[in-house]
Amino acid sequence: MSPGAIAALILLVGVVVLIAASVPIAVAIGLPSMLAAMAVLGVENGAAAVTQRMFTGANSFSLLAIPFFVLAGVLMNSGGIASRLIDAARVIVGRLPASMVQTNVLANGLFGSVSGAAVAAASAVGTVMTPQMRKDGYSRPFAAAVNVASAPSGMLLPPSNTFIVYSLVSSTSIAALFMAGVGPGILWLIAVLAVGVVLARKENYKRPTEHPPLPLAMLVLWRALPSLLMIVIVVGGILAGWFTPTESAAIAVLYCLALGFAYRELKISDLPKVLLDATRTTCIVMMLVAASSALSWVMAFAGIPTLIANGLLAVSSSKVVILFIIMIILLVIGTFMDPTPAILIFVPIFLPIVTELGVDPVHFGAMVVMNLSLGVITPPVGNVLFVGAQVAGLRIEPVIAKLWPFLGAILLALFIVVFVPQFSTWLPTVLGLM
Repeated sequence: MSPGAIAALILLVGVVVLIAASVPIAVAIGLPSMLAAMAVLGVENGAAAVTQRMFTGANSFSLLAIPFFVLAGVLMNSGGIASRLIDAARVIVGRLPASMVQTNVLANGLFGSVSGAAVAAASAVGTVMTPQMRKDGYSRPFAAAVNVASAPSGMLLPPSNTFIVYSLVSSTSIAALFMAGVGPGILWLIAVLAVGVVLARKENYKRPTEHPPLPLAMLVLWRALPSLLMIVIVVGGILAGWFTPTESAAIAVLYCLALGFAYRELKISDLPKVLLDATRTTCIVMMLVAASSALSWVMAFAGIPTLIANGLLAVSSSKVVILFIIMIILLVIGTFMDPTPAILIFVPIFLPIVTELGVDPVHFGAMVVMNLSLGVITPPVGNVLFVGAQVAGLRIEPVIAKLWPFLGAILLALFIVVFVPQFSTWLPTVLGLM
């Protein structure tokens, strides 16, 4: 058996067995990578090579944006920014049918577009909206399903940590990718909103009878304006070329810190816990990045990308067929793997194939991120699903039962994004980023 075949066998068996045993993903992909390299290159050389690849993978200036955006998201939860965005969403859609559903969806969109974090959005918005939706006549599982379904929109709307990782792998403009996520992100929210409003009629919802007077509504929007301005500062600064994504992330932290103190909802004594929470999340992400880099290197050594590429092209040379197959593969992968390692492992395999067929890397990036965003709300490892169920005080089974119609609508939106490139490429093209 050739060295490449030995490495491929160790990787396949090791990753499958460890994931099935519920071992953390970073360990499940890092340990087989180390064993495969040691089996082929020798214990000393293999260990040294994998260690070096892990360090190199995590040692990137672009990746510094991730811990900063993570910290900004934690500060938003602690500094009163989330509650002001939810209040603003309630004012904007409060007079519409199924207004609490629309408030939940819009609040997740606003919070996600500011923080770029789906888990943070599900936690912050779900904590506030679930009790209020219960008071308005909605069942707890339905309220949780609406929250879970709409939270991942933040992974598409700028700024997005997931697009930063894709940019690192594909050498694609982060500014172009941020703008490419706007169309799919809005389409995601529309899909959830449409299903939510239709299903709300079966939930015996009641339309709120009290609406804030115009002066109070304007005050609520005014209080939320500084929080919304962060989108303009971060994304606008990148588009204008004033600072890099990493610098914009650092500015976002300073801005959220200033707002938290200005709102008097963040104290000096809160900072150790905030920093600890952000550090814990950052460590998880960076371990995934390091382990995924090692796995990608071992896969390349084993010739697995070439085998996959030849296999796909042997099935068909049609762009539509290849994109459909890749979409299905990514949907399956997303159910048991976090988007970060999935992008680092599979984008280097699939990107050369689709670019040869004429697919733009920016469009492919939007497709990949939207594909993998579905995985965070599906079992067995959907972290947003678990967080959304937890903040609602439920097991995941009743939430999943209410979630299926939303998943169907989002899947339809994904088909549109995959096969109608203009949804992701129009805005970057208009802004001169492509």
